[in-house]
Amino acid sequence: MQLNTHTWGEGDRVALLIHGIMSDHRAWRTVGPALADKGYRVIAVDLRGHGLSGRGDTYTPDAFADDLVETLPTDAELAVGHSLGGLTLSLAVDRLRPKRAVYSDPAWHLELPGGFGPEVFAEFKSVRRAHIAAMNPRWDAEDVDVEVATLALWDEASALGLAALGGRDLLPRKAVVPSLVQLADPSLIINEERAALLRERGFEVRTVRGAGHTIQRDDFDGFMSSLDGWI
Repeated sequence: MQLNTHTWGEGDRVALLIHGIMSDHRAWRTVGPALADKGYRVIAVDLRGHGLSGRGDTYTPDAFADDLVETLPTDAELAVGHSLGGLTLSLAVDRLRPKRAVYSDPAWHLELPGGFGPEVFAEFKSVRRAHIAAMNPRWDAEDVDVEVATLALWDEASALGLAALGGRDLLPRKAVVPSLVQLADPSLIINEERAALLRERGFEVRTVRGAGHTIQRDDFDGFMSSLDGWI
């Protein structure tokens, strides 16, 4: 599937941005321009079932990854994936071959404490703006508005398609390219044991202190600072 994309900047270096579940390219509304200011041409996708991209007959990590390969250029300077986007990037990275990859609180374990799994996300389709704001007190009002808009376009079947992966170990076996794993504080996905495994497998792991799962919205400055040496 050819995905819808949005581009910021006209730099010589290319950066790829892949959003998480329920979102679309607008989740990067501050990151895209910031990278463009640093000389990148930034390409952000809408995953299948999200934003203006097509709906899918199937929603699996492999299908999401194949779409990235179908849509995005190879040999980019940088690729960043958040949550589901991080999982998707990790399954496409050997084909996209960016020079550096950043996985922002990646969804490499799809069962959260209390048995909260991917299927629960489908219920967020109809969540009210006030609830989104209450759940994310550090977000700017514009980010809350963007979340409302993206939920309206989102196909909640994309969450149900991931339910079978709940509880499985989806951590990559090795860093295919130089790779940074950027964690929330605390990360509900990558615990200390998983973080230690990732370091053993060649990943650098950094935590953005005090940030929630959507790090770039919770603490934009902390998000960008944690990329020091990677952008």
